[in-house]
Order: sequence, then structure tokens, then C-alpha cells
Amino acid sequence: MSETSTGAAAQAVTEAAAGAGNWRRAGLAGAAIGVVAAGAAAGVAIERLTVGRGMRKKARLALDASGPYGSLRGTPGQAYADDGTQLSYEVDEVEQDTAQAPRRRRLFGRKAPAPVTVVFSHGYCLSQDSWHFQRAALRGVVRCVYWDQRSHGRSERGAAQLTDRTPVSIDQLGRDLKAVIDAAAPEGPIVLVGHSMGGMTTMALADHFPELIRERVVGVALVGTSSGRLGEVNFGLPIAGMNAVRRVLPGVLKALGSQADLVEKGRRATADLFAGIIKRYSFSSKDVDPAISRFAERMIESTPIDVVAEFYPAFAEHDKTKALKHFAGMPVLVLAGDKDLVTPSEHSEVIADLLPDAELVLVPDAGHLVMLEHPEVVTDRLADLLGRAGAVPEAAGARTSSG
Repeated sequence: MSETSTGAAAQAVTEAAAGAGNWRRAGLAGAAIGVVAAGAAAGVAIERLTVGRGMRKKARLALDASGPYGSLRGTPGQAYADDGTQLSYEVDEVEQDTAQAPRRRRLFGRKAPAPVTVVFSHGYCLSQDSWHFQRAALRGVVRCVYWDQRSHGRSERGAAQLTDRTPVSIDQLGRDLKAVIDAAAPEGPIVLVGHSMGGMTTMALADHFPELIRERVVGVALVGTSSGRLGEVNFGLPIAGMNAVRRVLPGVLKALGSQADLVEKGRRATADLFAGIIKRYSFSSKDVDPAISRFAERMIESTPIDVVAEFYPAFAEHDKTKALKHFAGMPVLVLAGDKDLVTPSEHSEVIADLLPDAELVLVPDAGHLVMLEHPEVVTDRLADLLGRAGAVPEAAGARTSSG
């Protein structure tokens, strides 16, 4: 929903709730929004004593109505994976100002070179909309492709997963990305941008299609991602407890996935608790805009539990350290939040050590969804990468609007 369709009352509530200390002025609805945004388990317990479920639901609806996040759309297209899964993507083309552009002479029969295309790959349980701020900044400046990974967003459920119960693999996601590139950017230079699972997808593409990387890729951004050893991440929990969780979690997820309808009802009933968990593992800052928190929550909760279960085992098996060599010698940005509990910044440092010419950026007070939490930093460094890769003039500035 765009900002122009925002109700005045919802807008006022959200603005009042956006800053710490302002929730009291917003009344009960503002208090509910504050709790939804903060969402830690303790906060949920306190909130249950003071704000009714109906008021909490109204607060979430107000945030959904007031935030423009995820509202940007481009020209839609479809690609097909090697197992027949339909993958949805959107293209934002470069704006052509014919009135201002100088006349260009072209030799007869010679085509203008294809423009640079920036291909964005999102993370686990997210969608292409997670790039909202970067999309707003780059809109019309450079040709961009945003796609939804299989079983996420507007893409179809993985055909092999539905028919043959074939486990999802990072290698499969790399082949999916190749299908999207073939359909949406069949020629011309490419810059690859991947967050979390999207970064792993990018590494898998390089592993399976090194010639594509060598011949067409002119820059890479790896945001909040890892090249392997994810089985050692403790998610901010005590090591002993995490070891126990790690042993039983795959089986638990598989069992939950087999009872998807029942589990989804349970997720809806405990939405406040899930909001707290999502906020803890998505952000680090204390003053994240409540509408952004809710936006992240909406993306994650829209991922069915059986999809969560299908993808989870792939991360423990992920190891694309050797594939990083294909990015050597080109402009590379490695960026992470310094308080990321999902893919800790140490994993980005490992990647940067293997690509010594890469720019390493660790964003202070940032969690896993760094591109939503500190969009200005991510957009600035991405714009610099695009300049170094020749995708945009280095003097060109990206827009700062979010809508």
C-alpha cells in the first residue's frame, strides 16, 4: 500500500509511536504499537497484562496500513527453474530522459551495448521486498532485477519439493538464479547482490557457472551472509543449550512441517511472541521504526512452516568457500551488522580474508536485516560498488526517499 492511501489516523498513530517516549502520547493504540515493535518475551508478558488482544491486532493493522515498505513494483516476469518451478521477478528499468539526453550517433547495424543489470537475491523467509530502501534509491538510475526465491514471495513452491520431497539445496538455488538471469538479463554486464541465503545463492551460482562470472559479472555485494560453517552458529544462546537445540531442531521442524495447518493456527495465536523473536534476530538498534519492525515480521510470518522446514537443513550443509575464488579481481563489497546473531559478522570477515581486495564494512549496532535497519549505510556502500563496477557514473548519487 502506498503512502497516498494511508489513513490520517493510522499515520498519526505510527508517527507518535516511532520514537521512544512518544508511545504514551499515542494512547492505548500507541502503547500497543510500542509493544508490538519491542516484542521481547518479557515485553509480551507485560503487554498481555495491560493491552487486550483486540487492541494489539488494531496496532498491527495500523502499522500495516501506514508503512509504504514493500509497495514498490516493477515490470513483472517469470523464469523457470530446471525442475519446472516458476520463479517470479520484477525489473526496474533505467529512466530515459529523451528531452535532456544528447543525440547519439550510431554506425549502421551496430547495436548499443546492453546496460549493466543489478540482480538482487533475498534471504531465508524474506522476499524481494526486503530490498525496499535500496530499490527506492536506485529506481531509474540503474537497471535492476529483484526476484523471489522458490517457495518465497510470489514464486511458486518448489516443484521438486512438492512432488518428490527433494530437499532444497543451496546448489539448487544457484541454478534458480541462473534461470532468472537467463530470462531477465540474458546479455550485458551484471552486478550480483545477495543477502544471507541470497549471498549463498550467489556463491552457488559462481560454483556451478564460473564462466558466467568470468564473462559477465563486474561486481558482487555479499550482505550478512556466510560461505560455510553455519552449523557452529549459536544464535546468541549458551553453547550447551544450543548444542541440544541443534540436535533436535531438524526433526522438530520436519514434524511441524507435516502438520502445517495446525502449526499456522498456533503461529497466529502466538503472534506477539513471534514478533519478539523476529525483532531480536532481525535488528539490534533500540529505536527501529515500528513500521519497519512490522514489515519484517509480515515477510517472515508469511513464509509457511513447511517451507521453513524444507530450507533449514540446507544451511548446515552449505560450504561454498572454494567458490569465492571466482570473485577475485573484481569489485566486491562484503557488509554485515556487527551484532548479527544469524550470520555473525565473523563469517563476513572470513569471506573478506579470502578476497583481500574486497571492501569490508561492519555496521555498528546492526543486526541481520541491516539493509532495513541502517538502509542509508547499505545504500551508500552499494552505490559506491556500482560506481567502481561501472554500473553508474561514480559521481551519480542515489536517491534517499523510501517510497
